[in-house]
Amino acid sequence: MGLSTLAFVGATGGAGTTRLAVETAATLARDGHSVTVLDAAFATQGLATYVPESIRGDTTAVATGEATLSEATYDADFDVAGRVALCPAHAPFERIARAKTPEHAQAFEQAVAEAADRYDHVLLDVPPVAANQALAAVDAAQRRALVAPATARGRDLVPQQRGRLQDIDAPADAVVATRTDAADAVAIEDADHAVPAGDPNRTRPSALDPNTPLAPAVADTTEALLDVELGLSFDSGGLL
Repeated sequence: MGLSTLAFVGATGGAGTTRLAVETAATLARDGHSVTVLDAAFATQGLATYVPESIRGDTTAVATGEATLSEATYDADFDVAGRVALCPAHAPFERIARAKTPEHAQAFEQAVAEAADRYDHVLLDVPPVAANQALAAVDAAQRRALVAPATARGRDLVPQQRGRLQDIDAPADAVVATRTDAADAVAIEDADHAVPAGDPNRTRPSALDPNTPLAPAVADTTEALLDVELGLSFDSGGLL
């Protein structure tokens, strides 16, 4: 079944960690796995855009004890063999501030462990490490992938974020370059994996369509990061 917990950690803001986490979850679920994505990016709250219903409980409420994990988790409306459940951040600033305290960050880490007991895989959407909940997320993960956009800023910040993760004894296991098909993309020399941008106008994961260039790239990356073998096929190449 492979590893159960993986943190996608942004090398910079806007690196594409949310999109990559959702694409990875959809890819695993296409192969029949059950997956949940937990949002540790309390401020940006990007995962909430993928939730197909009104959001009541969220990850900040789980951290503060105002909601259970079940109350803050929503099934994604994807036509897949497995299951994708999303636990977004969607809260007013006051609760976000409280959820970032060390005590509540520890509760978030406990929620990750609880999720790992319920799902085959837990994917964590983590911003550049600076706040307590981000520290808790990378500490809870079995493996950490540093996500960097194929831009000069992304390239330049990879060493800094690598060092920061090393400092907290949660080193990056791999680097994933995103948006590598952009016209102005730059090479991320440290990248172990490369993922194109996909269609930015899609409201659903591009990986659900096996004919897109993104789908096999995400599948290859998923296999490597989680030590799984996926029985997926792609007309454009990739896994068999």
